[in-house]
Amino acid sequence: MNKNFLKQAQQLQIRLNKVQEELEDETVEATSGGGAITVVCTGKQVIRSVIIEPAAVDPDDIGMLQDLVLTAVNDALAKSQDLASDRISAITGGMKLPGM
Repeated sequence: MNKNFLKQAQQLQIRLNKVQEELEDETVEATSGGGAITVVCTGKQVIRSVIIEPAAVDPDDIGMLQDLVLTAVNDALAKSQDLASDRISAITGGMKLPGM
């Protein structure tokens, strides 16, 4: 392998590491039930918070609340994955890298 290729690979790795660190602090937000449930998730797919409006809590219909929370969590995780994918693609030019 030539030295230029190795240098480029090292620079790419440094930029990817920086993006990975930044994703720990970046967040996305998802809601369900017309804003009754709000979930905040980092770019590293870590749920930071789940906010449930009191009006969403009906002791006679816990199933609906569970569905709303599940919907918001799944949406937040999908948005987080999209954010990470966008950030990484901006560096790699859309190249698929193993483990990314």
